[in-house]
Amino acid sequence: MNPHSKRASITRRRFRIAALPALLLFAGAALAAPPIPATNLQAAELAIANAERVDAATHAGVELGEARGKLAAAKVAVEDKKMIVAQQYADQARAEAELAAAKAGAVKAMAVNEDIKRSTATLVEEMQRKSGDSR
Repeated sequence: MNPHSKRASITRRRFRIAALPALLLFAGAALAAPPIPATNLQAAELAIANAERVDAATHAGVELGEARGKLAAAKVAVEDKKMIVAQQYADQARAEAELAAAKAGAVKAMAVNEDIKRSTATLVEEMQRKSGDSR
């Protein structure tokens, strides 16, 4: 055996030994199933329940409907063992439900603001009438 082929043989052996842990790690990661997105599903369900509690069905029905649809799609994806897709749908459902709750809150706040404006205008009119101001 010449020195060059002996050195090449040692190099190949070292490469195989060094590559083995990386190969095992890669194979293990590829074989491991993604975890069930239970936390994401639960967060979406809680967000939808919160949106329903703040009357989003009345003030942001489209967004709440989207949230419910995405949650249903997430549950179907779990049944089909498509965990990454399920997680994405669950996250989208949570975001839609939070948007619905925020829109419902904004609509209610605007209604309160309008009521306060009307009350203030009434008070100003009453003060002007009593003081004889002709503003």
